[in-house]
Amino acid sequence: MSPWTCGIGGCHETFESVEPAIIHQTTDHRRHECKVCGTVVPDGYFAIRHAFNEHTRAEYVRAYDADAEEVRRRERIKSDVEATADLQAVVERLNE
Repeated sequence: MSPWTCGIGGCHETFESVEPAIIHQTTDHRRHECKVCGTVVPDGYFAIRHAFNEHTRAEYVRAYDADAEEVRRRERIKSDVEATADLQAVVERLNE
């Protein structure tokens, strides 16, 4: 698979696998406050996961003024990460 790119803000740091990319997003970037409920989560994958696991697509669209393509893009990212990542290893690494 091709390298994973961070994509938060102007960050274009790349990683050979998804796990270091998620760890980078969690540790090297500011936290994100959910515009739907106010929960503060790590930016990147964890923010996307929070938005789509905890809220409806309609809530996301209204809160973020997002269009259908933006929703589909984030759903693809979430799906690709979850199909590829060893999320348990990420959590263990972050808890070290």
